[in-house]
Amino acid sequence: MPNSLLTTLRTLWESLLDRLFFLPPFPDSIDSLALFSLLLVLGLLIGEWLHKHAGWPKVIGYVIAGIVFGPSLLGWIDVEALAQARPIADAALGLLMLEVGRRLDLGWLRRNPQLLRSTLADIGLSFNLIFLFAYAVVGLSPAWAAATAAVTMASAPAVVLLTIEELKAQGQVTERIILHTAISSAASFIAFAIVLGIVHAEHSADWLNALAHPLWVAGGAFLLALACSGLALFISRSLPKRSLAQVFILIACAMLAVGIARMLAVPVFLTLFLTGVLLAARDHHQSLRYTELPEGHWLLAIVLFVIIGASLPWQEFGWLSGMQALGLLVVRAAAKIGALFWSGGSLAPDKRLLVGVGIQPLSATAVFMVYEIAALYPEVGRSALTLPLFAAALMELAGPALCRLALIRAGECANDGKTSGGIA
Repeated sequence: MPNSLLTTLRTLWESLLDRLFFLPPFPDSIDSLALFSLLLVLGLLIGEWLHKHAGWPKVIGYVIAGIVFGPSLLGWIDVEALAQARPIADAALGLLMLEVGRRLDLGWLRRNPQLLRSTLADIGLSFNLIFLFAYAVVGLSPAWAAATAAVTMASAPAVVLLTIEELKAQGQVTERIILHTAISSAASFIAFAIVLGIVHAEHSADWLNALAHPLWVAGGAFLLALACSGLALFISRSLPKRSLAQVFILIACAMLAVGIARMLAVPVFLTLFLTGVLLAARDHHQSLRYTELPEGHWLLAIVLFVIIGASLPWQEFGWLSGMQALGLLVVRAAAKIGALFWSGGSLAPDKRLLVGVGIQPLSATAVFMVYEIAALYPEVGRSALTLPLFAAALMELAGPALCRLALIRAGECANDGKTSGGIA
């Protein structure tokens, strides 16, 4: 039936071409941008439906849409469409990482040694246990085991922020989840830069790559973040606080950082995270301290998570790789929950457990880091890093639900998490 309808439409169209010369030839396929836009609408509807009828986080619906319509299943989103949408995904992730960086409160850590101890325990235990699992159990080389640990040791800032925004959560558990996510992300980015050098040392014939690439990534991201944050603060001082003009400058400088980072092959997620950190640290006049991005920017998260869902190689998923990814996630969960529970502190033990559950998500930044590292040596990297990719794939679906569960159990959500807030 569809084929006969298309044949009829093609015949009618071609008959009109003889008289209406301005018409283009009958399209053989839907334009990739138009198709991708339609799929984003479907992703939004799926997320809203699952949220309303099943109580699932909306992020899961966006990921499912990407998986179903991506290359792994229906193939409606092809590699070309993903490449065209990558700048939008970078912009979405960049704005989310900017918010995470702005919320990094190092002063809180200095005033609370117990909180600092739990944070360091989380970082150290997560990296070391994941490294040992990847090296001793899965059998990866030291370099790729370190890359796996660097990619998966941190929580997913985008998922955590979106879940908190969706639930309108506020309280001690919420703030500690944000803090631990921000600190572990910073540690993960440092490990990421170091691992680049380790991977080059194992595979490159020129030792200069092992020294220069980490410096290029870390130094380039820092200098770019320094320049863009300075520009935003310089212009915003002459503008009314919390004004639309300040919001515009903040977004414009963030997009400037995204564009230049892409030009210079510097990771966008690292650049924008550092931009947010520097904005908070250098804002002595508190010009942008209380300037918030409009809620509309969360809509970009739909693009981000549809793309992430479509980018995951589910067609390569097998029982062995699935069991290995599940094992990594169990080790990672034990490290995070154990570190937070045994580190003590003023927070009650049950609340510390909830913080440990709330920082379990693993998502966009991990996937982006995997592809950054794997692109260095495609013949080796893609197969060596399937473990963190599949772990991220599983946590794309389970992570938002775990974070939501922790926030609801902590009693810090508006209307016990039943509010319709969030992205849509």
